[in-house]
Amino acid sequence: MSTAISYLRVSTLSQGKSGLGLEAQRATIQRFAEAEGINLVAEHVEIEAGKGADALDRRPVLAAALGQARKAKCPVVVAKLDRLSRDVHFVSGLMAHRVPFVVAELGRDADPFMLHLYAALAEKERSLISQRTKAALAAKKAAGVKLGNPRNLTEISVAGRQAQRDEADRFASEVAPLIENIRAAGVTALRAIADELNRRSVKTQRGGSWHAGTVNAILQRIKKQ
Repeated sequence: MSTAISYLRVSTLSQGKSGLGLEAQRATIQRFAEAEGINLVAEHVEIEAGKGADALDRRPVLAAALGQARKAKCPVVVAKLDRLSRDVHFVSGLMAHRVPFVVAELGRDADPFMLHLYAALAEKERSLISQRTKAALAAKKAAGVKLGNPRNLTEISVAGRQAQRDEADRFASEVAPLIENIRAAGVTALRAIADELNRRSVKTQRGGSWHAGTVNAILQRIKKQ
């Protein structure tokens, strides 16, 4: 039986959408490993904001996974290609580390050329979405819609606050399994849980370090859900 290391990532901007939550990724990788006869010897979980996160030094958990896989001479398995990145240059940079990547949704036979191709398509799709959004806003403005009138600003403000609350709820749902895993190992003090999250390079929703207060805030938010 061959071995591999799994890498899971959620972004605070997209977690919980399109089946990209931690549990969905873990289940996808596990099913793939069982079907292919792969023994997963380690799991690395990263939580980071997608914006500006394509530099490897902003992804310390991915860097750790690469290092461990290089020493073990085994591949890194991800559920979907965009859990690595949607940036083709970043994906190309990962290939330069000479650690093979296996994308569960693409199959074990997807070679580096295919991964570059899929990454390029994903990057193009992101660009097209941005262009369509800008074109739609320009069309509304040309039609006389006042995008910045007081009523619109009020509605946007209310929607923005609700979006922030929804995002906080989603983040709490994603990080809760990690906290429960730590507590199950016998670490129950808030300060100790925060230290363990920091040791694992898990970032808070705002990209900072954990403290007893931020751990408690997550636990309280989960109770209200």
